[in-house]
Amino acid sequence: MSQKVRVRFAPSPTGPLHIGGVRTALFNYLFAKKHGGDFVLRIEDTDQNRYVEGAEDYIIAALNWCGIPFDEGPGKDGGFGPYRQSERKTIYKKYADELVAKGMAYYAFDSAEKLDFHRKDHEAKGKTFIYNWHNRLKLMNSLSLSPEETRTRLDAGEDYVIRFKTPQDEKVVLHDLVRGTIEIDTNILDDKVLFKSDGMPTYHLANIVDDHLMEITHVIRGEEWLPSLALHQQLYDALGWTAPQFAHLPLIMKPVGKGKLSKRDGDKGGFPVFPLAWKEAQGYREAGYFPEAVVNFLALLGWNPGTEQELFTLEELVHAFSLERVNKAGARFDPEKTMWYNQQMLQRKSTPALAQLFLPFVEKHGLVAKEKTTPDYLERVVSLIKERATFVSDLCELGQYFFLAPTTYAEKAVRKQWKEDTPGILNEVIGVLESVDEFSSQQIEIQLKTWIADRELPFGKVMAPLRLALVGDLKGPHVFDILELLGQTESVARIKRAVAQL
Repeated sequence: MSQKVRVRFAPSPTGPLHIGGVRTALFNYLFAKKHGGDFVLRIEDTDQNRYVEGAEDYIIAALNWCGIPFDEGPGKDGGFGPYRQSERKTIYKKYADELVAKGMAYYAFDSAEKLDFHRKDHEAKGKTFIYNWHNRLKLMNSLSLSPEETRTRLDAGEDYVIRFKTPQDEKVVLHDLVRGTIEIDTNILDDKVLFKSDGMPTYHLANIVDDHLMEITHVIRGEEWLPSLALHQQLYDALGWTAPQFAHLPLIMKPVGKGKLSKRDGDKGGFPVFPLAWKEAQGYREAGYFPEAVVNFLALLGWNPGTEQELFTLEELVHAFSLERVNKAGARFDPEKTMWYNQQMLQRKSTPALAQLFLPFVEKHGLVAKEKTTPDYLERVVSLIKERATFVSDLCELGQYFFLAPTTYAEKAVRKQWKEDTPGILNEVIGVLESVDEFSSQQIEIQLKTWIADRELPFGKVMAPLRLALVGDLKGPHVFDILELLGQTESVARIKRAVAQL
């Protein structure tokens, strides 16, 4: 690729960014970085009726949180701005006029009521109304009116739109980097509106003009834009421009496999579909996911590296990514797998880093005893329990007993493990623990196991009630590690309390 690679992500600010949009942005980012190119953010806000306050800021915040920031866009001028279409509206009219002058577009004066009438009339006859070659000469436009009448109407300030004049009986041959060669018969295409009566371009014209002026080399977008590709290619040809290369990404499908993933699926399945929270909808960030886990699972929705590798850093994704390995078929979204990715990323984090992330949860849940929020203590707790955690918030539940002595004991465990002779045995265990000089996991284990063997007691008869006394349940890591971390005084106090209470 001799020309510098330039890609763009061009969302509309009509609401929060869905993870399907995040994946489109990610694939653009990976492709740009792999080829030493630029990743441009363009805000397509030509439809002012659907504009939602705060949506643009949300899009930018989401990209930043995912670690895939844009190189150029609103607030980061790279010499191709402005990057909001609403601020570029003076640019488009001249290209619409140029197409009219070339005879490749025309003025249409049909009222909304008239078009609606034609639509309903066709429906009643079991047909579909398409505004194109087979009926445009019977409708109200500059092809059916004389040049004088057209001029009179324009001078009188009558409402009009500019439509593309789709050629008749031609084949448009399209090349897509994901889907290969596609042929379209122009007779089935309609004469799309390029410029509206309110002085704003439609998406089709603005998109082409902006991609050309911003020197975009590759358009990587969702497959919902595939039906527009024939028109876009024809517009490039009509304006005498070289089209960028196109790649249409597969849809992200519902967990059940049929249909496109929606917010409703997330609500129903209890998983997020947005990167960040939006109004009452939870985002991946707020649900406790790491951005690198979100990026990792999104990358593998519709792309495969051709190897068995499933866990990637962003750098590894950039290195491995190629459009040739993007699938044509839709990718089924799997909420369980997204959690697996988060669990894997959590295990990869260093213990000090996790301890730092854990501290706010410890404070929030009131698990605070001064000596138990030192970095050293938190790191020791985290190292014992992290392998059972999927989210940082899980560490609270998994390790609560390291901060607070149990005040209640799991009923089922008590029924099963707490026998008549248990208090007597545990009182003897207290004596053994108090005699341990160096209160380390290793030393406690040697002395306690020796004592159990000498007394010829079944191992479980001692260890299960001991765990119950320390933890309040039959869960948690190695008992001797728990004893070491709690310390001699705290461990003995907990056993005494359990004996007294149970």
